Amino acid sequence: MTDSPPRHSLVIPAFNEAALLPRLLDTVDRARSHYRRGPDAVEVIVADNGSTDATARIALARGCRVVAVAKRVIGAARNAGAAVARGDILAFVDADAQIHADTFNEIDRVLADATVIGGATSIRFERQSAGLKCTYILLVVAGVLLRGARGVRDLNVDTGVVFCGRDDFKAVGGYREDRLFAEDVQFLLDLQRLGRRRGRRITRGTNAKTIFSTRKFDRYGDWHYFTMPPRLIWGMLRGRPELARGYWYEGR
Repeated sequence: MTDSPPRHSLVIPAFNEAALLPRLLDTVDRARSHYRRGPDAVEVIVADNGSTDATARIALARGCRVVAVAKRVIGAARNAGAAVARGDILAFVDADAQIHADTFNEIDRVLADATVIGGATSIRFERQSAGLKCTYILLVVAGVLLRGARGVRDLNVDTGVVFCGRDDFKAVGGYREDRLFAEDVQFLLDLQRLGRRRGRRITRGTNAKTIFSTRKFDRYGDWHYFTMPPRLIWGMLRGRPELARGYWYEGR
């Protein structure tokens, strides 16, 4: 072990993730062992968002730093993890994901370009079906429409492992804690806005795609993205956040 600060801080927001967190941490260990600067150059922070299972104990046993977060909003969990991070580069990934072995090397490669302010690794689903393929196409089309609506050509909003420099994270104010969902999209939009002012851009690190969990699809069906998100957004507009809380936070 070394006392020098890590280069990367990987923040994992987690609520009752005892079942899937070990799977993610296995892939994180592999990525740390593949990192050219060595495994000690990556610290792993689990932001425990009020878990009632063994999430925190598992994280501590696996050598992660654990920060307790009382506010049950995923943006608050991400921000709390970032607040204790020591790395120059902050990265964020969901607890049910699996990261690529070259994740940290890929982030370094992308950020070596001085015109890049941050971005995401992109994803691939952990399984495939007609519904999932159509969902992926839907998300791509939504991204194209978003770019057109904003009048830009380089709005590379994506998901997977989201990353940026710690100073740039602070400059945009971190994640929005008033959003129950899509806080990751908003964060990248905010980062893109900061980048434009500084002559920089967000991009994709597609050489190390993250495996995206399909557990929501396993529970609600492979086609549910064509009906569920509009209902959640409509509920928020009507002042009914319990619909979003039920889907994103309570598994209802």
